[in-house]
Amino acid sequence: MKIGLVLGTRPQIIKSVPIIIEASKNENIQLDVIHTGQHYDYNMSHIFFDEMDLPDPLINLNVGSGTHGFQTGKIMIELENVLHRIKPDIVLVPGDTNSTLAAALTAAKMHIQVAHFEAGARSFDMSMPEEINRRLTDHCSDILFTVTENCMKNLLKEDIQSNKIYQVGDTMYDVLLMNRIKINKSKVLKNNDLIENEYITITTHRQENVDDPYKLKCLVNMLIELSDLKFVFPIHPRTRNRLKDNNLIKKLEKAENVKLLSPLNYHDMIKLIKNSKILLTDSGGMQKEAYWLKIPCITLRENTEWIETIEFGANILLEVSNTEIKNHIKMLFNEDIISANFTQNPYGDGKSAEKIIHILENKIK
Repeated sequence: MKIGLVLGTRPQIIKSVPIIIEASKNENIQLDVIHTGQHYDYNMSHIFFDEMDLPDPLINLNVGSGTHGFQTGKIMIELENVLHRIKPDIVLVPGDTNSTLAAALTAAKMHIQVAHFEAGARSFDMSMPEEINRRLTDHCSDILFTVTENCMKNLLKEDIQSNKIYQVGDTMYDVLLMNRIKINKSKVLKNNDLIENEYITITTHRQENVDDPYKLKCLVNMLIELSDLKFVFPIHPRTRNRLKDNNLIKKLEKAENVKLLSPLNYHDMIKLIKNSKILLTDSGGMQKEAYWLKIPCITLRENTEWIETIEFGANILLEVSNTEIKNHIKMLFNEDIISANFTQNPYGDGKSAEKIIHILENKIK
């Protein structure tokens, strides 16, 4: 039984880790990892294979950067040849990237079954490339693995047949539980002279923030103006490039309250969030990670696909251009009691990968 797992970005590698491990335990399954090369920067990609002790991908398409159309098209062209050669019974795709959509479309047109995990997530914002990717992927998938009940409801509203849908939880939660010891051993705080609960972690990479010069300037000014607060900012390569393009990187480098870091590995990043007072992010995955770590989150967007974090009071939606964002950050930083409900976990029990592999094995039979 051959499964072709197609991934191409940092979050996809991380959320696929438990599936790769679980498949390796099953003598009935051969899982081949195909890396599209969508994240071509080593620190954003291959470092996570090393960190998680994963074997190298069977194939790396080395697609690299480009426009959405170019990147998606190039992946499809290269992947079609690969699928002809390895002949998988099913193509498994995670998340909502260009790699996800390209793999799903290619497999569907080749009449190979498609399984999508993290299916049914919706922001209802069609200006987001991720929203387009996830919707189209869901509608050409044969098997849909959802994270939450809300994701399942979204698929049913779109008239996807219920017998295709399986609520399994979030493999990212599996990863967090699997790596607790290594996370605790991380020396990222010591190496960067950081004190627990005395800093705010910030990450941003989405095009609606970093490709908009006005919003990017608002972000930089906000950090500098909150001079009494300490910010730790691991900078995504895309974000660094846009800061340079807009002559903003030097302003941040001069700000005494902002510590700029290169992209971090998984263990260091989770340790950084875990010991923050607040997380500011536009990442979908980090919203959930903050929730599991019981860290209040401000999401730098108009919407989120993970509405449960909002409903439980653990997450606030605020655009970087919102004039009230600085007040919210100050209030949240100075609160002694967080009024969030961190007791529930709608994202599964940490055994999502086990369920996915079990279902796939039975489906392929």
